Amino acid sequence: MGTLSLLGSDTIKIGDRILSDFGSGEVAKISYATELATVKTGKNGNTIFVQNASGFQASMEIKVIRGSSDDKALQTFLTSYRSNPTAYSVQNAELSKKIGDGLGVISSDTYVLTGGIPTKQVEVVVNTEGDPEQGISVYTWVFASSDRAIS
Repeated sequence: MGTLSLLGSDTIKIGDRILSDFGSGEVAKISYATELATVKTGKNGNTIFVQNASGFQASMEIKVIRGSSDDKALQTFLTSYRSNPTAYSVQNAELSKKIGDGLGVISSDTYVLTGGIPTKQVEVVVNTEGDPEQGISVYTWVFASSDRAIS
């Protein structure tokens, strides 16, 4: 038999709040804008490897049901940052996926993000044809650093 990956039971936490008011489809995504290192090869195969510190920076997009308690809590972070950016307490986040192997063994794939701020206003859509996306609030955060661990 091939390798199996049984997924479910994901958890997402920002600050001390575990989020649960998700819609359907993709509800969170962590992405990286830059590479971890720069590699430059010159004459005779001489190569320089340089760590790119901005490669540890992560963005996380979170989609919650508009008007839900999670929407209100995330909006509080955004409002707090907008009101006084210099006094804002940066937040940490954690995204954890539980992975089963089909034989009863469960692993955790965990991303720990530190030093984050909300970086984008929540957009709105009005659609008279019933588009369900108008019922979703999308929050964008950027974190200074991130780590991934599989256990």
